[in-house]
Amino acid sequence: MVSHSRRRFLKQSLLVAGSSAFLPSLLRVARAQEEETGNEDERIVGRKFELALKESLQDKPIGDVMKVIGMSFLGAPYAAHILEETGEEHLVINLRGLDCVSFTENTLALSRCVKMGTTTFEEYKRQMQLIRYRNGVIDGYPSRLHYFSDWIGNNVKKGILRDVTRKIGGERYRKSINYMTSHRADYRQLSDDGYFQQIGDMEKDLTVRPHYYIPKGRLHSSQRWIYTGDIIAITSALEGMDIAHTGIAVRIDGVLKFMHAPLVGSEVQITEKPLVEYLKSHTKQTGVMVARPLEPRG
Repeated sequence: MVSHSRRRFLKQSLLVAGSSAFLPSLLRVARAQEEETGNEDERIVGRKFELALKESLQDKPIGDVMKVIGMSFLGAPYAAHILEETGEEHLVINLRGLDCVSFTENTLALSRCVKMGTTTFEEYKRQMQLIRYRNGVIDGYPSRLHYFSDWIGNNVKKGILRDVTRKIGGERYRKSINYMTSHRADYRQLSDDGYFQQIGDMEKDLTVRPHYYIPKGRLHSSQRWIYTGDIIAITSALEGMDIAHTGIAVRIDGVLKFMHAPLVGSEVQITEKPLVEYLKSHTKQTGVMVARPLEPRG
């Protein structure tokens, strides 16, 4: 699909030319650019699988695979709004820039491929769709798992994760989830009344569904039960929002740290501070949910 920026380029070029005579050549340029972008993503995936073969990752626990694959993204640039392409909802693949969720998703998808021994680009895309969409099915904008607590819940249902939060000391997380519908103008797709209604219904369900979190003041006593490769979802103080940030737990010399894509202008990195101290320094982050990747079946 031609991106929004390329569509604008084509339109402006045609206006300058004053003719449709240049349309075929311009479209060929746009398609070539798109093909090259796709090829670059495929090359990146190939390099991850080469690393996995070199490090014999298939024989290691999935938590260790998550750590190695995640660390292979260190230094990758942060990119905002990478899933919000124009047109119908479709699987967006972009490993050239990552936000906190896409970093987590890509690491999990690649790690699952490695563990299953199916290291092809097509299988990687299949895993990405399975992880990112409700029950692995793309059925319009509402089928994407927009809220990360919903993302965890659906991936637990699919047998991809285990939510260990309650087991390791979590308490009930009670919050009204309605950020998307309360900020309708910020989401282009919610101009569609049908999508707006579906997202609203999903928010109501998410609000009454039982969730658990570990308040950051109690994380110190629970952190010993957080393992390398666990997915960390940081809960938010923002009204209507469940999760503020996501990433992956890693232990460096026995110290629990946080691997993540933090913010615009930065890059994928591991926190200098331990996770407990990192959370203390962010007043709008209230605690964590912890989801453990499961060894893939078949």
